[in-house]
Amino acid sequence: MRIIIVGGFLGSGKTTSLLNLGKHLIDNGQKVAIIVNEIGEIGIDGDTITNSGIVTKEITNGCICCTLKINMEYTLENLNDELNPDTVIIEPTGLAFPNQIKQDLENMDIKNLSFAPIVTLVDGSRFKAEVDQIPKFILTQIEEADILGINKNDIADAENIENTRKFLKDKNPEAKILNFSAKHKDENFQNLINLLDENSNKHSLDGFEYKNSIDMSQVSMFSGEFTVFSKQLTSESSERIVNEIVNDIRYRVLNTSPDFIGHIKTSMEFSNKRIKSSVTSSNEDPQVEKSILENENIALPRLKFLAAVTGISEDELTDIVKNTISQNLENKNMNVEEKDSHCHSQNDANVIDSSYN
Repeated sequence: MRIIIVGGFLGSGKTTSLLNLGKHLIDNGQKVAIIVNEIGEIGIDGDTITNSGIVTKEITNGCICCTLKINMEYTLENLNDELNPDTVIIEPTGLAFPNQIKQDLENMDIKNLSFAPIVTLVDGSRFKAEVDQIPKFILTQIEEADILGINKNDIADAENIENTRKFLKDKNPEAKILNFSAKHKDENFQNLINLLDENSNKHSLDGFEYKNSIDMSQVSMFSGEFTVFSKQLTSESSERIVNEIVNDIRYRVLNTSPDFIGHIKTSMEFSNKRIKSSVTSSNEDPQVEKSILENENIALPRLKFLAAVTGISEDELTDIVKNTISQNLENKNMNVEEKDSHCHSQNDANVIDSSYN
């Protein structure tokens, strides 16, 4: 079983990258499964991947490189028994250190594992802000990579990409560095796929020092889900709602943390549709994704959300998110009920089987 680990900070484009990678491998005759680790209790990116038809397992409410090692072993063993995949692609939370995950996997009693080069993605359009705010965390992710991918070259300017490349080369001269657009699956993204046929150069080390990546990230997090009591939603009205919520949260966080980085994302699911809106920095406009939910017909709409950002306390972030969502929907005369919500926690992880064939 081949293991591919695709890491990178929140919003660096991991989900898009591994989704396109998974489709490529399936098109070439491989059995592929994806493990998605989300720091929040409520999975949003896992839903996106599941809808692609690729067998998907979610591990939520923690980080597999810190607190969820047992869940990771259990999930891999189940995948091996149920699917016997050729390749398992692992998307850690953006707050993870990928080499720690590889070290843990090597110490598990799972036979016939091999490892592709560890990939760490960086967002070429906002990399400087990440290094300025959380330098130790970002440097650790960089140093642990075999391959460093400068993603989003379709929106990052050439000067930012070149400065990012020089910085990465200085901090990890042994890594291979590519810049590409995973969204557009350009030529360099195909080169990344080709490089994954090689083996990782990161070897197990005696006395390897494990670090608590979540604490080092300095990110506050709040996630949850609301049931929306409305049968009048359309794609257009749902898009307006999720965009307004994400924008309002962004503006309110800006008052406390003017240069925040991280991820704010909200999705509305109704009937057989999902509309998702997200931002990854203080100066980014919401990006919208629309998808059809296969084999589903949701009776009562559900609104899922995740905010994980720097420069603000957990209590402040929780108040902002709850108040924004409640006020936005009440202003539209929509009654809501909070189904579940969680601040960042080191305990009580969940494993969610989101697979179908």
